[in-house]
Amino acid sequence: MLEGMIEARHLRVLRAVARSGSFSAAARELGCTQPAVSQQMKALEQSAGTPLLVRAGREMRLTQAGEALVRHAVGILAGLTAAEEEIAAIAGLRAGRVRLVSFPSGSSTLVPTALATMRAAHPGTRVSLVEAEPPRSIEMLRNGDCEIALAFRYPEVRGADPAAGAEWDDLVVRPILADRLVGLVPAGHRLAKAGVARFDELADEPWIAGCPRCRRHLVEVCESAGFTPRIDFATDDYPAVIGLVGAGLGVAALPELTLASVRPKGATAVRLEPAVHREIVALTLPDLAQVPAVEATLDKLVAAAGR
Repeated sequence: MLEGMIEARHLRVLRAVARSGSFSAAARELGCTQPAVSQQMKALEQSAGTPLLVRAGREMRLTQAGEALVRHAVGILAGLTAAEEEIAAIAGLRAGRVRLVSFPSGSSTLVPTALATMRAAHPGTRVSLVEAEPPRSIEMLRNGDCEIALAFRYPEVRGADPAAGAEWDDLVVRPILADRLVGLVPAGHRLAKAGVARFDELADEPWIAGCPRCRRHLVEVCESAGFTPRIDFATDDYPAVIGLVGAGLGVAALPELTLASVRPKGATAVRLEPAVHREIVALTLPDLAQVPAVEATLDKLVAAAGR
């Protein structure tokens, strides 16, 4: 049984002694002193718990245990060298991966620009993408299923969700942008030409709502304006929301980002008052924020918002 931990530096010295045949020659090869070589060999023999070298005249000869250890040292040191090179490549952004989770409207607007600039700057780093809405995306981050989650949250309305402000307290938060809600009304609607609408002016309208988090926030905002919205349709698919509004089936309040990649046929966007924004952020774990590939991807996401 080994008496202690065998260190890689000791294996390198043993290999040099075995190759050169003496402490002095090994010292010249390694660029150190002969006493240093002798001291490290003593430490290695102590760790191994058995002699590894015997002196034969002016030369050193390996014992059976020494021969076995040198034989294994070749593979061990080669593996360490390969590991060091791979780690250096990852640290230098010549290799590595980043798993990104994003909500759909972020995937179609912010993510393509960010990933294109990331690939151009660091072609050896692979970034993959899957879609999930918060809070599922945040759960994936905490469970180790991704390195970055592009997420959003709405401001509290009259303290409706006391836990909302604390949901990211254990994460690194990189602000991306404040995404304003816009109203969407049928093209022939009485407020379409005005270009602006107060929430209470839409109190009697049928509503088309979005994702569960957006839907909950819509109800809170409308209630703070003095009414409860009548939600006739609800869908997580923003093009479907726009299509339903365009068909004259109701009105909607959508984040501005959702309209950036969809042409609202038959529908007109109006500015909603009072102004409401959702906060879009990139989230990661504190330890992951120090990984070069993760840090670079976060930077590209921030830059994509200001393109």
